[in-house]
Order: sequence, then C-alpha cells, then structure tokens
Amino acid sequence: MKTLPGIVGIGASAGGLDALDKFLSHTPPDTGLAWIVVQHMDPTKKAMLPELLQRTTSMKVRQAKQGMPIYANQVYVIAPNTELRVQNGLLKQTKPQEPRGMRLPINILFKSLAAELGETAIGVILSGMGSDGTLGLQAIYAAGGLTAVQHPESAQFNSMPVAAIAEDCVDIIASAAELPARILSVLAQVPQLRVTSAKQHSTETLPCPTMVSDNALQQIISGLQRHNRHDFSLYKTSTLQRRIERRMAIHALDSMQQYADFLRDNPQENELLFKELLIGVTQFFRDTEVWDYLANHALPSLLERQNGNSELRAWSIGCSTGEEAYSLAIVFCLLQQSQPEFKKFSLKIFASDLNPDAITRARRGQYSLTICEHISAQRLKQFFIRHDSYYQISQHIRDMVLFAQHDVILDPPFTRQDFIICRNLLIYFDAKLQHRLMPLLHYSLCRNGILLLGSSETIGRFDDLFVPLQSKMRFYQRQEPVVNNSRNLPVHSFPPLSTLAKEHPVATNKTLSVPSDNLQTAADRVLLQVYAPPAVVVNGDGDIVYISGRTGKYLEPAAGKANWNFHAMVCEGLRAPLAMALQQVATKQTEKKAEPLQLYRLPLTTGDNSQLVDVTVQLLREPATLNGMTMIVFRDVPHNDLLTPAAGSDASVAAMQQQYLAEIQTLREETRTSKEELQSSNEELQSTNEELQSTNEELTTSKEEMQSMNEELQTINTELQTKLDDLALAQSDLQNTLNSVEIAILFLDQHLNVRRYTDRAAKIINLRESDLGRPLSDLTSCLQYPTLHEDAQETLRTLKFCEKQIPTNDERWFSVRIMPYRTLDNMIDGVVITLVDISATKKLEAALREKSEH
Repeated sequence: MKTLPGIVGIGASAGGLDALDKFLSHTPPDTGLAWIVVQHMDPTKKAMLPELLQRTTSMKVRQAKQGMPIYANQVYVIAPNTELRVQNGLLKQTKPQEPRGMRLPINILFKSLAAELGETAIGVILSGMGSDGTLGLQAIYAAGGLTAVQHPESAQFNSMPVAAIAEDCVDIIASAAELPARILSVLAQVPQLRVTSAKQHSTETLPCPTMVSDNALQQIISGLQRHNRHDFSLYKTSTLQRRIERRMAIHALDSMQQYADFLRDNPQENELLFKELLIGVTQFFRDTEVWDYLANHALPSLLERQNGNSELRAWSIGCSTGEEAYSLAIVFCLLQQSQPEFKKFSLKIFASDLNPDAITRARRGQYSLTICEHISAQRLKQFFIRHDSYYQISQHIRDMVLFAQHDVILDPPFTRQDFIICRNLLIYFDAKLQHRLMPLLHYSLCRNGILLLGSSETIGRFDDLFVPLQSKMRFYQRQEPVVNNSRNLPVHSFPPLSTLAKEHPVATNKTLSVPSDNLQTAADRVLLQVYAPPAVVVNGDGDIVYISGRTGKYLEPAAGKANWNFHAMVCEGLRAPLAMALQQVATKQTEKKAEPLQLYRLPLTTGDNSQLVDVTVQLLREPATLNGMTMIVFRDVPHNDLLTPAAGSDASVAAMQQQYLAEIQTLREETRTSKEELQSSNEELQSTNEELQSTNEELTTSKEEMQSMNEELQTINTELQTKLDDLALAQSDLQNTLNSVEIAILFLDQHLNVRRYTDRAAKIINLRESDLGRPLSDLTSCLQYPTLHEDAQETLRTLKFCEKQIPTNDERWFSVRIMPYRTLDNMIDGVVITLVDISATKKLEAALREKSEH
C-alpha cells in the first residue's frame, strides 16, 4: 500500500506568478508536504514557470508528467495544454476536452484531491480572474479537507478568491506570504492531515487520543443544542470530532476542553461551528446516471401508477442551497415535454434543510456562472436567466418548489409524499438515528412511493419496508410491511403527546344561564334552527367567528394547516364576488347606517350539481359585541324561480340587471381586444428578447474567451518580464566580464558594423557609444593595419581564423585575431576581433636578437 505525503493543491491565474513567488518563498523546504501548482497558461507556448519558481524556493520544482510519483518536499507544476489529476497516488495528465477559454483545470485538480485524499486534501486559491477553483474547493471542503484563499485585498486580481469566499467554503483567508504558516499551524493541530494511504483514507479515522474528551464533546453538543435546538448527539462521533478539530486548529487551541470553554465564552462561535457541522455541498444533477434513470424509468412508472391523482408530491431532505430540488423540477418539466401524456400532472416539491442561510439562498434561486459545468447549454437557456455574474432560476421552476427550514430529527415529517430524495445525509448519522429515520421515511411516503438515497447509503435491515428498484443507484420503493410490534414506528420517534405542553381551555363566562320556559323564546329558537338561512359572521380580517345553520355547501376547509379565514374556505364560484362585496361593505364603516348589499343568482357548483345562490352581506352595528363585524347570509334560488326575476325585485331591478349584463359584455369584449393586443406585443417582445439573448450568449462566450486569453497573456507578460530582467542581468555580467579582462575585443555583425566593444578596444580603435552600428571601414585607429577590413571580410566568407602581429603609431605591438561569431544554435552572425598587447614580448624578442648578433 503506497503511502502518500500530504498534498497541497495550489490554483492561480492572472497575477498568480507574483503570488506563487511570495507563497513558496515563505514555505519551509522540509514540511513533509508535496505541492502541486496549476496556473492558467497559454497552451501553445513552452512553459517557463518551473524555472521561474525554482528561483524562489530550495525545494525541487518539476514539471508534471504522466504517471509521475509524488514525493514530499517537491513542487509539481502543470504542463501547458493539459489537465492534471492525482489518481492512485500518481500524477495523471489528460488533454483538455473543453475549448480554449472554457477550461477549468484548477477545479479538476481539486476534485481529484478530494476524491483521492478525502479529509487530508488541502486546496489553496491565489490571485486570478474568473471563478475557476471554487467548485473544487467546495469538494475539498465537503470531504473534510482544509481550504485556504489569498485575501482579495492582497491579490493582484481578486475574482477567484472572491468567488470562493462567496460560497462559504473557506477555512483560511490570508495574504500569499502568510498562507504557508497558517496552513502549517493547522497541520500542527491536526497531524493526521499530513499523511494518508492512497485509496485508504477512512471517514472513520479517529483523532489523537489526547485530543478526545467525551466530557468536552458533550459540553459542545449541549451548547449547540441550547443555541440551535438541534441535537448532534446521534451524529457519528468521528465526524463531529473532525469538524470540531478544524475549528480548534483555526483558533490555535490544543484541546477539546479549551474549545468547549472558548465556545462558552464566544456565543458567535456556536453559529460558525453549527455551519461547519452542516455539510451543505451539492450541485445540479450530481451523479448524472441517477438523474437519467429517474427521468427514463422511475418517474414515468410513478406517474403511470397514479389513479385519479394529478398532483405529485416530493420531498427533498437536506436540500442545502436547492440545486437538487430544482434538478428534480427540471427533470419533471423535460419529461412532460418529451411525453405529452404526462402534461396533466403537476409536481409540488417540499425542500427542507436545517441551515437557514442555505434555505435563504435556495429561495433566491441565484447560482454562480460555474454551474455551466453540470448543466447543458440547452437546459441553461430553457430553465435559467443569465445575468452578468450569476444565473437566475426561471420563475415557473421556482414556483414548483416550497423551501422550509426543517429538522428531520425533531420536527414532524411532510407526509403523503410520492417521492423522497434523501441523499448523503444518513452517512453522517449513527446506526441508532438511521434506525429511527427509516420508518419515518416509510411513513412519509404514499403507497408505492419511491425513496432515493445517496451512493454510500442503503436501507439496511429495513427490507420489509422497502424493495429495491435499482440497487446500484439506490432507488427503493415503499411496500406495506408485515405487522411487527417490535418495530420502532414513527409515532415512537417523537415525544409522546402526553409529554407535550397542552393548551389550557379558554376560561368561559361562568354566569349561570337562567332557564326559561317562555313560549316565544322556545319558538324563536326552533325557527332559527329549522327555517333560518345558513349564515356566517366574520371579523375585519375575514376570519369566521360564528356559523349558523348548514354552511357546508358554501364553505369547505382549506387543505393544509387549519385555516378559518372566510376567503380560504368559501367555494370557488362565490369567492370573487363575495371578496368584492366584503371590500365594498368595508368602505361603509364610517356610515351611521349601512344598507345590506344584495348579490343575486351567483353560480355555485357542488360535485356534479350546479345551482344559483342569493347572498346578503350586512355590516353589523348592534349589539356592541358584533360592532364592525359582517354577516353573510346564503339563500338557494329554487329551480322554478330561475326563469323569473329574483324574489322581492321589481322592474327597476330587472332593468338594472340587464344594464349590468350589457356592461359585462362590453367589458368582456374590451378585455378580449386588450388581451389580443397584449399577446401580439408579448410575441414581439419575446422575439426581440430571444434575439437579445442570443446576442448576449455570443457576447458572453466571446467575453469568456477574451478573459481566458487575457489571463494567458498576463502570465506570458509576467514570464517575459522576468526573462527580460534575467537578460539585463546577464548583459550586465557580460559587460563587467569584458571590461575586467586585459584584452581589447570588438564585435562586428554580418555587415561588419560595430555591435559591441570593450573599454580597452576603444583606446586602440577610436570608438565611442555613438559608433554602435557604424561600419568598420569608417573607423580610424593607431594600428598600422590597412587590410583590417579585407581580412575581416575574408574570415566572414571562409570562416577561417586570421591572426597577425600589427605595430601601432606609438611603437606598440598587438596580436590581432579575427574569428567568426557563432550563436548558440551554431549560426554565423558576424566576426570577433581580439587585440592582445604584445609590446613587451616584441621588446624582449628584439633585445635577444640584438644580443645574439653581438
């Protein structure tokens, strides 16, 4: 089993070279970690990044290659035009699939680290444009790894750091120079992050025994329960400890007891820890094959089994920021488009989560531009609205989902569901809590309802409650269980009713009613009960406070939570006219005497029967207890009166009715005309909108391509600037070398023009700075060498050395050597003339000759 060092993935883009220099220059060379750098680069140019980074660190910097093993205390740099992953403990390179300008190599590296290393993965985002790296950092954060980002104020380009911070998945924010020390500080607190065994990282790895304190852990759990009401005691202990240790490391605390004390003294830390424990990482259409099976098999079969029920109900548990719930809505709409026989159905999705911030974001329905990685361009165009910096979910999709903050452990469940999604939630619960929740999910589902779990979750021993539909993808169907008295049914999962606070009955007026045998009173009571029309009394808010007679034909309870509001209970045919009548009566509150408002022959449909109803709306003044309330009286119109004017009406009333009917007809015609005009205008606007949207998409694509090219040019510009600095330094070194030697040197180009010379050459040949580029034939010197120009031409032609001893006008001698000038790629690009002073040698030679003659 191969043991890997701890691996730190570093992502950078525009302005990243400077940030990488600062980061690596402050990184100790003996950390025991491996560092993998992904920088956006021009795919057509040779990379100079390894050479440039090698100057800032004593660690070995290598360009990544296919299958290269990973060693500690080394830096690996991505090669141009490749995507880099860590797989089976080795570096894996592949060619990019996306076109240039749409590639996100930082996300690819970070996701591979999350999959390969789990909680030991470390991701760092430095300066850059765009949002590459954000999704990868989310994956590392979800796996329990460590995430760090350069502080936006210290970044040359802050788009990438800002995008990551906005997703609330960052543990450390600091300048590039401070990040290494902050990361190493966390590793010192949680040493198991340093080393992992390839493909053997376990979600059940226990922390150091010295750091574990059951008492301290219980204090922390209790504090969270007091602060947020949620009970974490049935979560997996290892999961809790890892998340708590991350917070301990950030605050540089050595023991869990210290953190428990810190938590008690800093209430705001409770909220941060609460969010840390709620792992809210999700994405649209996660695990594509699962959604394909849902769209092609599970959902169609579920709709085909619906007997007379046209509304489906679904529940997304632990919905986080809503991507999964919206994915289900989109799949349902696409299914209706592809199979028109399902258009008669509707879908209502209940999406719940414990995190209020996540629910708020889900309700907003705004997502970063990076979702294009998981959603096709066609679906983006159909179900999203593109803005400058985000996508907005379409309103018709938004209307299908109802978001609610809900604790699946403590709160009553949503019932009568046809489909439940509960993915990657049970893995954080211990066996006891899972044993409680499975019957709860069974209870919440309708007959033959479908349950979808995460890839690492199963129904366990509850095969009597669910039957597998597709085991590999975790689709299960509800089945009726065999009666088992030992089963912990949902009713036992919640506190029994006897333990709950009961509502005390409202105190009633204990004034004794005096019995009366008065004949008139008894007769009135009988008349009211038998012959009086049905009526209700409502208050100013429309809530029913009194009901007389049988009103079931006109009123019915609204679905859902009990609601005694008149507008919610009144039948559909009566709702609109009665709402207008109540509003009209309410305007007469200030009048001393308000006449009743009569509504004649209102249509009422009950089941298969239809009839007409006369309604009287009366504002009440007396007695005082009813002052300001309104009475609504219902009277059925007999069938034999349908062809006659309403009872009690006269010719004026009939004329008025005819006038009203004529006005209604006129209004209908005007409305129809206006509707046609609006429809025509809407079609024109829609056409214009589509054209603008198409243009906007083209501009967006061009903008992204230009942004990518700009990042590449920025990187190339930085590299070239560094190269220019190197060349200037090399030129300075060369100049000092030439001036320090005792040899006069003259460099000429292919046309024998002056290219460079040393100070000693200027003393022999009359040269100054303005002579650069001047032909050799134009120069004067103290040399008695009239054929210097011809010899230089001959050397350039034949490539043969030429060496002569030449006297000067001031009785000095020089050895003049002419040779070809060769470039590094062995090309002839001029000649080099060297002049060595041999005057002393000549004098000695003359003295020896003279001595020998004597």
